[in-house]
Amino acid sequence: MSDRARPGRKTDLSNFENLGLSAHLMTVLATQGLKDPTPIQAQAIPYVLEGRDLMGLAQTGTGKTAAFGLPLIHMLMKRGTSPEPKTTTALILAPTRELAKQISDNLKRFVTGTHLRVGMVVGGNSLHMQAKQLARGLDVLVATPGRLIDHIERRSLRLSETKYFVLDEADQMLDMGFIHALRQIAKLLPTQRQTLLFSATMPKLMAEIADTWLTDPVRVEVSPPGKIADKITQALHYVAQGDKTALLRDLLSRHPKERALVFSRTKHGAERLMKQLDRDGFKAASIHGNKSQGQRDRALQAFREGKIKVLVATDVAARGIDIPGVQHVYNYDLPNVAENYVHRIGRTARAGAAGTAYAFCAEAEMGDLRDIEKTMGLTIPVVSGTEWAKPPSKNRRRRGGGASGKPQGASPPKADSKPNPGRPGQNRRNNRRRSGGGSRKAA
Repeated sequence: MSDRARPGRKTDLSNFENLGLSAHLMTVLATQGLKDPTPIQAQAIPYVLEGRDLMGLAQTGTGKTAAFGLPLIHMLMKRGTSPEPKTTTALILAPTRELAKQISDNLKRFVTGTHLRVGMVVGGNSLHMQAKQLARGLDVLVATPGRLIDHIERRSLRLSETKYFVLDEADQMLDMGFIHALRQIAKLLPTQRQTLLFSATMPKLMAEIADTWLTDPVRVEVSPPGKIADKITQALHYVAQGDKTALLRDLLSRHPKERALVFSRTKHGAERLMKQLDRDGFKAASIHGNKSQGQRDRALQAFREGKIKVLVATDVAARGIDIPGVQHVYNYDLPNVAENYVHRIGRTARAGAAGTAYAFCAEAEMGDLRDIEKTMGLTIPVVSGTEWAKPPSKNRRRRGGGASGKPQGASPPKADSKPNPGRPGQNRRNNRRRSGGGSRKAA
């Protein structure tokens, strides 16, 4: 293999000029004010340009899209051939509509002024309109697994001509139950292809995917699993499930002009919580799996523009959403996948800014809290309440429901250190709604 721009060699990888990208891409990067690659970009781009299969381990927000997008576009431009109808030369899979759209938007900026065509197929949009787009053939297709299979079954797309395959946020796809869809897609891809796999963590099932899809891959890792941004201040509140809404209202009221992202475990819980906050006078919206793509896009745009200050979401928004200026993240319900906590709180403290991440822990969530702290390798500072004295019995570990009333062995939340959470409201009967409860269907 060539030593050109090889990680670990003498070549200086601290700027894009030494990575071997085309003059066109260098112009695009300069126009966007991008001069220095992130660590994942500096290490991955040379390997991708050499045609190697690659496994990249990096947290969300580290610049993975450019790490695979820039070299892919470079290689597609060199090919100089147009794709056949109903085919795509490069296929990029993402777990959520939001992440797929973000990838697509970035790639479209990179191909400005070239002959390359970038398309996207995700759920929530017209199958017919997407099929018309695919009929011409695409150089790059960004897709979610379910909608991709829809088009394959409708014969509006075939993967026999795909030369480059990218699987982004692979661990989240496994968490969301896409493993069977991924296996189905893998069987349709040509054996001779270049495959790039990016993931924030390496669950055991990932080894199967790597062995099946990657050939002699190089492994690039730029941040250990569970690492969080240095400028995120974390705060833990031990609070009964029925008191969470009152505590959230109190904390939100302390920062009325600042953006806050609130995570609920279920889509039904997210919707109920959003409506309650709206009734309480907060400018709030929600995004989850029951929302159409148009509704989700409008909510994100309003949040991005500051027209709403509180966005209630399920884990569909935990990765791939880059909205500057999110000062606060509230884990109204703790996630039952520990790594998702890291991705959730990574929505704040973006681009060098500071932010605060709050964790609300009911008695039934103690096991989740232990898993989260173990994954991060640190203990979240307690700012109110007292640790629940004993693990809940099996019949009380219902997701999103929690206990009604104060469980034994724990004190109610109290303002005993900074940041001061205040006391959750006085009318407990009105506050015992299970805003985080509901169905456990995928968001």
